[in-house]
Parts: sequence; structure tokens; C-alpha cells
Amino acid sequence: MAAQIYKTKPFFYQNRAESVVYTASNFAHPFINYPSDKRRVLTRWCSRLNDSGLSGSDLVVEYLHAKYIKNLSVSTIQQAGRIILYFLRFLSRDGTTVYTMTRQNISAYVEYEQDRGLKMQSVANHLRALYTFIVFLVEQGVLTQEIMQRKIRIKLPDPLPRSIPAEDVQLLFEAIITIRDRAMLLLLLRTGMRIGELLMVKTTDISFTERKILIYLGEKNFQGRAVYFSEDAEKALKQWLKSRNKDSEYLFPSPRKSSRSSISYVAAWGVMRRGLERAGLSGKGYSLHSLRHTFATDMLNAGMRLEVLQHILGHHEIDMTMRYARISSQTRENEYFKAMECIEQGEYHGSYRINNKLQKVLEEKKLLRSYSKKLS
Repeated sequence: MAAQIYKTKPFFYQNRAESVVYTASNFAHPFINYPSDKRRVLTRWCSRLNDSGLSGSDLVVEYLHAKYIKNLSVSTIQQAGRIILYFLRFLSRDGTTVYTMTRQNISAYVEYEQDRGLKMQSVANHLRALYTFIVFLVEQGVLTQEIMQRKIRIKLPDPLPRSIPAEDVQLLFEAIITIRDRAMLLLLLRTGMRIGELLMVKTTDISFTERKILIYLGEKNFQGRAVYFSEDAEKALKQWLKSRNKDSEYLFPSPRKSSRSSISYVAAWGVMRRGLERAGLSGKGYSLHSLRHTFATDMLNAGMRLEVLQHILGHHEIDMTMRYARISSQTRENEYFKAMECIEQGEYHGSYRINNKLQKVLEEKKLLRSYSKKLS
């Protein structure tokens, strides 16, 4: 039996540049675990790269394995494989390879991406992923440091997060039909979670006594945190827990797959899309992430401090959270009239005072920004 099992090497003994082959004997062995979702994604993209026959595909396979070893997310590995494979095809059509490419080839790729109608944010994301791969090639000695000089940068607008007005939120939830869909969307609206984080929540992560959900790893910053839910979200959640599949550990299990899986992002977006269509809101550009924006804006308008909101949202930098402060008009109005009332009543007593703690934070922030600019 042992000879049959190891005739094809198990996935954790495969060479990094090899595509992983799973056989029936692999899974029959009691000491070999089933591959994780991350391992399956890695295997799929490595197989596609090896089958492409493109020059440099072996380097990309090694690069993806390096990302896997660093424990980067499934979406990061998948995005890197997709973008770089597409880039290799572009280079092949352009008559060059990763071994001989120059800054002009990268510039031509960016222009090609724009010409095929991609949004500038998508082009910028692709360029960022590409440069990360190029850094890997430089470190491996495949390319020289010269290619990193005068990096191509795409100027993007600084868009404000778009929240959903209260009247549209009401219309949306009036159009939600099932218990599951209501619980899902209401949790997004009341906790500020990303949809990817919510789909990974297990029933053991929920504490009803404290009305909170534990997120052990943030989808973007890989930091754990706790989020809290309201009374209406608690009611919807308890109703859903009564009717969901009790065999699954996930809060929103997939009906088509095994109990070890949650529903997909596509299925979750389908819930939102159908709700928007029934509510007559499908032309307004709302998305699942709009519920997170709405939560953040509502919290600031209700008087929540910016640094508290930062931790609840799981933002690594407070600059991300400050975007919501720019659109929280109700907060600005309240603060203005509160301050003006003090001024009109003569409560400031002569000279203006500087908040020393706030001044210290601003000065530190200014120094950090200056230091960041020097590093970039």
C-alpha cells in the first residue's frame, strides 16, 4: 500500500515548480489530509501556468508557492495567478518574455489594459500586482534593479465611500424575502463587516450574551477583532439559526456543497442584486460593500469617535476611516452649531486653547507622512 501511495508524491512533498497531482491513493491514506481551499487554488493556477507553455511560467509557479508559504490569502494567490498569466500572454503576443522585458513593455501593457475598457482602479490594481512579481524577479536575479527605476504610476481620483440613504435602506429590506437573506444583509449593515469576513463566520464565533462576533483574521489586514450587532440584527440572526443546516459549522452554509463550505461571494451578491431589483434600486450602483459604507457613515453621524470606528471596521490606517468623516454632514453640522453656541454665549473666555493631546497626534501623523514619502 505504501508503495502505491507514494508513487505519486503527496502535495506537501511536491517540488515548488511542479503542478500538484492528487490521486485516489493520496486521499485513501489515513495520514494525508484533504487539501485546503488555498491549496486547491494554488494547484489550479500552477496547472494552468504549466499547461500554458509560456516562457517564464515556471517563475510564476515558484512565485505563487512563495505566496502560499507566506500564508497570504486565497484571493491574493488567485489574483496574482490570473493577472500574471494574462501578462505573460501579452508579452508573448508582443514578441518578448519576462527575461527580456523592459519598462516600455510594462507601459504598453498598461495602455493595452486601458484600451480594452478596464476601469482605472482595476488597471492600477493589476499594475500593483505586476510590480510585486517584478520585485520577486529582481530578488531572484532574473531582472536587474534598473527596471524598478521610474516606476509607472497611475493617478487615481480620491472617491468618497458611497453610503445608502435611509429611505433606500428601508426599501431594500422591505424587498428581502427569506430569513437567511435578511439576516445576512442586516448583519452587514449593523456590524460593518466585509462580506468575505461574514461568509467565514462560524456559529461558534457568535456571542449572544455580549452581542458580538469574533473575527479571528481580517480579510485584508490579517488582524483579529470583534464586531457588535444591534437588537434587530440579533432577532434576524436567531430566526436564521433556527432554520439553517445544523450540520454545518458556518453561519451561512452552502446548500450545494459539503457542510464544510459557506456560500460563495457570487451567491451573496445575488441576494443583494435581487433585493435591489425588487426594490427598484438596481440602477443606483449599490453593492454589498455599500452596506459597510452605510454602517460607517451612520456611526459617525451618531457621534462615534473616529478611532473607535477604525478598530470596528478593521482599518490598519486611520486615513481610511477619515474618508467617512468627509461625508458625515450631520456630524459636521452638529459640531458646528455646538461650537457656535459656545462662542455666542462667550464660553471660550478670551484666547483660544489648543488641545494638547490632539496637537500631539497631528504632529506625529505629519512626521509619519514625511517619513513614508522618503521611503517611497
